[in-house]
Parts: sequence; C-alpha cells; structure tokens
Amino acid sequence: MGEVTASLQRPVTNEGRSRLVRHVDSFEIQPPTPPSHNGVPRSAWTRARRRVSRWHRPYTAILLLLDFGAAAFASWIAIQLFDQAASGFSGTQQDPTWFHTVSYLLLPLGWVIILWSNRAYDRRYLGLGPDEFKRVIRAGVTVAASVSFLAFATKTELSRWTVGTALLGALLLILWGRFVARWALHYIRRRAGQAAHRMVLVGTLPECLEVYAAVTRSPAAGLMPVAIHITDGYAAARGMPTPVPVYAGRDVLALVREVGGDTIAVCGSASAEPGELRRLAWQLEGSGVDLVVAPQLTDIAGPRVHIRPIEGLPLLHVEEPTLSGPALLAKNLMDRVAAGLGLLLLSPLFLAIAVAIRISDPGPVFFRQPRVGHEGRTFRVWKFRTMYVNAEDRLASLVDRNETDGMLFKMKEDPRVFPVGRFLRATSLDELPQLINVLWGEMSLVGPRPLPADDGDFLGDVRRRLLVRPGMTGLWQVSGRSDLSWDESVRLDLYYVDNWSLAYDLSILWRTVGVVLARKGAY
Repeated sequence: MGEVTASLQRPVTNEGRSRLVRHVDSFEIQPPTPPSHNGVPRSAWTRARRRVSRWHRPYTAILLLLDFGAAAFASWIAIQLFDQAASGFSGTQQDPTWFHTVSYLLLPLGWVIILWSNRAYDRRYLGLGPDEFKRVIRAGVTVAASVSFLAFATKTELSRWTVGTALLGALLLILWGRFVARWALHYIRRRAGQAAHRMVLVGTLPECLEVYAAVTRSPAAGLMPVAIHITDGYAAARGMPTPVPVYAGRDVLALVREVGGDTIAVCGSASAEPGELRRLAWQLEGSGVDLVVAPQLTDIAGPRVHIRPIEGLPLLHVEEPTLSGPALLAKNLMDRVAAGLGLLLLSPLFLAIAVAIRISDPGPVFFRQPRVGHEGRTFRVWKFRTMYVNAEDRLASLVDRNETDGMLFKMKEDPRVFPVGRFLRATSLDELPQLINVLWGEMSLVGPRPLPADDGDFLGDVRRRLLVRPGMTGLWQVSGRSDLSWDESVRLDLYYVDNWSLAYDLSILWRTVGVVLARKGAY
C-alpha cells in the first residue's frame, strides 16, 4: 500500500517522491505516519472540542456569567428606582412570579443569546481590539429593538423609564464587566505567560524574526512564538542567534504537536507559494490547530485593511491614511476646548509650580525651545524649566554619557536637573504648559513628539511625522517614553500618522493617565 500524505490524502508515486525531495524545506512536508483522522469533522461543536487552544473556554464561561449577572442586576436597579416598574404585567401585586421571571431570567437570557448571535463570545475578538465592545453595543441595540417590537406586538404598556434604565444599565454594566475581564486576562498574560496562543512561525528566517518582534511587543495580545520553521533550509540560520528554536525539513503539524503549539503563522513570502498554503490548510483541518497568515504589511491598522476576494484570490486592499475631513475638525475642536479648560482649571497648580521653581533655582519659570511642527513649521514650545540656567553650556561635557541613540540626548541621572525639576519630569508636570501651544494650534493633545529644530533636517521616513501636529502625548509616551530607542520611537510616530483616528486619540489619552501615574520611562 502506498505512502499517505498529510494534506491531500493520496498515494505518493515515484514522481511525487522526487517532487518531495526538491521541496524538502517547504512547509508542506510529508509525515512518516498517516494521520489519525480520515476527514474533516463537519460539526462546529466537534471542531471546537478538538481545538488545541482552550484558554478561551473558561474565559468565555466567565463572560457568560458576568453578562447574565449584569443584565439581572440592571433589572433589579430599574425595579428599585421606579414604582411603576411592573406596569403592563397584570396581577403583579398578588403574584409577581411572572414579572420577576421576565426581569431576572428571560431578559438576561435574551441578552446572552443576542450577544452570542452577534459573536460577542467569538474567541477571535476576545481580549484584543475594539471589535468585542462594538459587538456588545450592536447587541444592545438589537435587545432594545426586540423589546420594543415585543411590547408593540403584544400591546403591552411597559414603563418606558424602567425599560430604558434596565437596558442602558445592562449595556454599561456588560461593557464594564468585559473591560475588567480583559484587564485580568492581560494581567495573567503579562505576569504568568498563560492564556496565550503558542505559535509556530513558518517562512524565511528574516520574515519569521520580523513577525516575532511584532507579536512580542505586546504580551497582552496573547501571541507566544515557541518555534520557527524556516523554508529556506538550515544554512540560512547558521551563525544567527534566534529567540526560539529553529527547525527545517520537518512536518509542520508534527512539529506543532512536539513543541506544544496550537497556532501556525505563515509569514511573508511563504504565504505566496502556489497551492502550498491551501494544502497546509487542508492538512490542519480537524487537527484543532489554528492557521494565521502574516502578510508583508506591517504597521497598518486593521480599519485600513479590507479583504476583497476575487475568483478565489483574497486581495488585501489598503486604504490611504485619513489626514483631513470631519474627524480632523473634531480633533482640532477637542484640542482647543480641552486646552482652554485645562489652562483655566490648572492655573493654581501652575502658580505653585512657578514658586517652587524660583525657590529651587533663580531664573525663568518657563523653558522655551524651537521645535519642528506641522509641515515643517518651527514654533517655540512651552515647558516648565527643570534644569539649572547654565544647562546648555554644560551639555557639551555630557555628550559622551548619552543613554539614547538617534537625535535625542537623555540621561537618567542628568546632573543639570535640579531636585524640583526631577520631580516635575517624573510626574510629567513640566509638560503641562504645552497646553498653550495646543490652544494656539501649534500642537495637539495626541500626536508625534515635537523634536528640537536643531536636531536634523528630517529627511526620509522621519519627515512623514510632520504631516500631523506634534502632541503632548502619543504612542511614544504610552509605549516606553525615554526607554525607547530612536528607531522604535520613529516607528511608533509613523504608525500613529498612518493610522490615527479620534477613537485612537481617546484610547491614547486614557493610557497616558496610567503611564504618568506609574512614572514609566520619565526622566
């Protein structure tokens, strides 16, 4: 009886064996033994049971309990707030059983069913990105529409205030519960390395290392590469240090089981091999191992990428960055209003900081320095002075002690900083006067960091960051600040320019609060 392949389930002829030898380093390697199953389980329940990655099962069960409890608790709040809560239910005073059944059982159960139908429990959306919350909001709209339709169809005169409070309260509580659950999941992933997908990267070594660097930047994402299977042979990896073991000429599915993986990530050009990606997908059917493709599109946000299949060919359409339009007008309005209110409310704090600076070191309270702004225009940034007045004269003697690369000079223990200035830097209070620049339209609340005007001519990729106004905070602020290398800082700034949105700005502002309180990378 002929040898059996793992992908196509057909005998291998002599011609097939010669073709196998020529492709011994590709990721469609024939296993030494036939597979244990004889087909693909067509039942979704069977496929879910066979799935190797199982961290999402207890997490989903917790979400189910949280969502049900949130909806029931919202109903209880609404009933306690309004005396006419039982309006539309006859005989409630004599026997409230039916009313309580609807409020505490059927309505919460309806929430769970509609959340499930909107795929709010789909493991692909859990723990990362905004899709999970979008689906919860979509389910909330569906629940409201369903309750309204049922009340209209049965001509039931429900208490509008009670229903509105119960539905809106349930939506807010469910969102809050999922936010807390996600925070706990991220904490477990960062601290214990659990509840993550164990990935085997497949492709050329440079492509696999690029994907490795991308997915390990955020441990909260739950992607943990455990091995690399290179398609260009061991010679390509000779003499190169790698963060995980490297294999070649192996059957990928057998390798996944050997290293305890649950996901195969096909990287870059490996996904372009004619027919091999499809055969690999066939090989993985019924195995419980997930297959993901990492195309050579890096630092592009999800909303800009759309899949448009044409005759079986999935084309990735990349939208242009949105650097104008109503969203930009809303961003400018938010900047001006927030800056004006901030300056008004923080004026007593400004006065106290000014007094502390003058006591620590006689001289000006503010430090003003030329910075490069939108479209290369130069402006003078406002900051509280944190260094002695002769700091610039002492810079030349400290250049050799620079702790960063690129255009910036940074020292964790800079002797030019006086004690009050060190506190202002650690708490980021020295940057509050930049609200003046935001009010004048020279800066934004969120954007790339403003670089000194004398630190270079901003050629090449760096110049692209000038397409938007610099910001008081940004991705660099919430991703490490002074601890980042120059290249990483530029990468984050360019990512923001290409993928910014109003929601993204609000997310960065929220993350900034935690970073400032933790004093991460501030010196």
